[in-house]
Amino acid sequence: MTAAGAALVLGVGPQQGLGAALARRFAAEGLHVVIAGRSPEKLQQVANAIFANGGVATPLVADATVEGDVQRLLDEAVLVGGTLEIAAYNVDSNQSAPLLDTDVDMFAGLWRQNSLGAFLFGREAVKHMLPQGRGTLIFTGATASLRARPPFTAFAAAKAAVRALAQGMAREFSPQGIHVVHAIIDGVIDGDRARSQFPQFVAGKGLDGLMRPEAIAETYWQLHCQHPSAWTHEIDLRPFKEPF
Repeated sequence: MTAAGAALVLGVGPQQGLGAALARRFAAEGLHVVIAGRSPEKLQQVANAIFANGGVATPLVADATVEGDVQRLLDEAVLVGGTLEIAAYNVDSNQSAPLLDTDVDMFAGLWRQNSLGAFLFGREAVKHMLPQGRGTLIFTGATASLRARPPFTAFAAAKAAVRALAQGMAREFSPQGIHVVHAIIDGVIDGDRARSQFPQFVAGKGLDGLMRPEAIAETYWQLHCQHPSAWTHEIDLRPFKEPF
């Protein structure tokens, strides 16, 4: 398959997860997908699945909070794809603690992984997209992006910062052809993490009570395909059973 440009997904974990689903969806459209995360074994499994389906993927281990790592990822995406068509920041680091039990290290760590990483990723992606006059930059948000509830106040503070970053970038770079999207995931993704950590919760949700990674990935692709006369900046996705 000849790549029609590059897609970069930062925050790729197990095969049954959103990052992997995004990578598979973008690869199915002929894009050379650069997938990045912290586990080389999981990245290779996702890459192998893409190869098996006729796609092309380059797995890279990277830390979203390290400026040099993020710069290297963006450079690699352009090197292998020629043009950076899509960049998706899918890092979602979360910890729960009542506010009085939240120490500085926890608060700062959540900020670095969610907010600082998003800033580095978005800034470097735009640097590559501006000369070509196009590109889609998507930040994966959460319910906490809109409202803070204990014991996830520190997480919400970090996710709200990502939302503000996306808004500012959209207002600054949309007129120059860069489609910046903030996607709020208002529900639990039906992935390996939820099934291993909260099996009773998953069972209680019933049929289609959790969000299918492939369905979210399809929405991300359709956002990329939108005509610039009718761009979506923010979208919230949730199961039909989810109260809001």
